[in-house]
Amino acid sequence: MSSTVKSHKPHDRMAAYLTEDMGAVNRLIAERMASEHAPRIPQVTAHLVDAGGKRLRPMLTLAAAHLCGYTGGYHVHLAATVEFIHTATLLHDDVVDESGQRRGRPTANLLWDNKSSVLVGDYLFSRSFQLMVETGNLRVLDILANASATIAEGEVLQLTASQDLATTEGIYLQVVRGKTAALFSAATQVGGVIAGAPDAHVQALYDYGDALGIAFQIVDDLLDMQGDAAATGKNVGDDFRERKLTLPLIKAVARADAEERAFWVRTIEKGKQVEGDLDHALALLHKHDALIDTSTDARIWAARAVEALQPLPDHPVKTMLSELADYVVERIT
Repeated sequence: MSSTVKSHKPHDRMAAYLTEDMGAVNRLIAERMASEHAPRIPQVTAHLVDAGGKRLRPMLTLAAAHLCGYTGGYHVHLAATVEFIHTATLLHDDVVDESGQRRGRPTANLLWDNKSSVLVGDYLFSRSFQLMVETGNLRVLDILANASATIAEGEVLQLTASQDLATTEGIYLQVVRGKTAALFSAATQVGGVIAGAPDAHVQALYDYGDALGIAFQIVDDLLDMQGDAAATGKNVGDDFRERKLTLPLIKAVARADAEERAFWVRTIEKGKQVEGDLDHALALLHKHDALIDTSTDARIWAARAVEALQPLPDHPVKTMLSELADYVVERIT
């Protein structure tokens, strides 16, 4: 891929198209993350919000609203809501995972403490609900409240499933639908709802967000086992070291012989890892084509996302959303 093409990534083009709206979202986020009595709240929030993330989820809300011809201002509230929910879950995730790094920077729980991360996350969830209510749209409130519950449910399911070798691809998909895809699909869906789009269009936006979120997470899990640490901000094999059964590992476990299964029991279920185990795990993934097959699954979900856009009206944003789905899986080439 040439450097010219690289500089015109779909999410960058979308950000350029939505510059004015994203500016309004950022101003609203800054205003609502303020706290008169607890200065640590904006400090912790700003550490994550200003960390240089792509703001992909709020952009999806704005894009969906534009695609459906919305001319009001509440899509900005909803985009900020989505970003607050996302930031709150990151704060909580880093405590649960005992993470020390996110996007190449120290995590909030490392810089402050676990208590601050959990409580500021709670504050942001509360702020997100205030923003939802301000739209005066009960259906929007229902979708985003449901997404928040689904995200928490997915995280709890992951706690029990991630170190259990009986975890199937179906359970993995349930976890991913909860912890990642739920917010993607809610983000796109509420953009259509606030615009008063017909049910078929709202459903198409939901299906797009769901498939995009699943593809996004599968690619993330794949890059953990074969990515470039400098590009991903994570060390290769972090999921293995943290004993997380992601899709490539689930595929390798399902195809394991007795000796290989004993290796997975020791390293994942019992957590007794020694020098050289990551290399052996990678060798088993290659032996059973687990990485290739995971890559195929990611492409299938990205293709479903593109297909879901079919019923929606022609619009520059529709093209960008389609290209975004293709780009998500391009990261693994």
